[in-house]
Amino acid sequence: MTEQHGGTLPDEYVEAEIQRLLAEDPSVAEQGITVVRREPGLVLYGEVESAHRREEILRRVAERFPDEPITSDIGVIGTQAPSQAEELP
Repeated sequence: MTEQHGGTLPDEYVEAEIQRLLAEDPSVAEQGITVVRREPGLVLYGEVESAHRREEILRRVAERFPDEPITSDIGVIGTQAPSQAEELP
C-alpha cells in the first residue's frame, strides 16, 4: 500500500492517482501515459515529445510516490519541422 496524507491508498487506486496527477499538473498536463503495476513496482508506458518531458513526468511521480519503485518505458517521439509546405486541394 502507498501512504497518502497520513492514511493509505490501496494499490488498486495508485494507477488512477498517477493518471490524475499527470493530467492535472499544469507543468506536465500529460494524458498519454499508461500506468501498470508490475511487481515490485509500477511501469509507466507511452510516448512524449522530449526527454525533458519524460524526466519531468518521472520526477513528479517519484515525488508523489517516493516508496514505489518506478520503471519507465516512455519513449520520445522524434519531432521535426516539415521539410516542405503541404499542398491543399
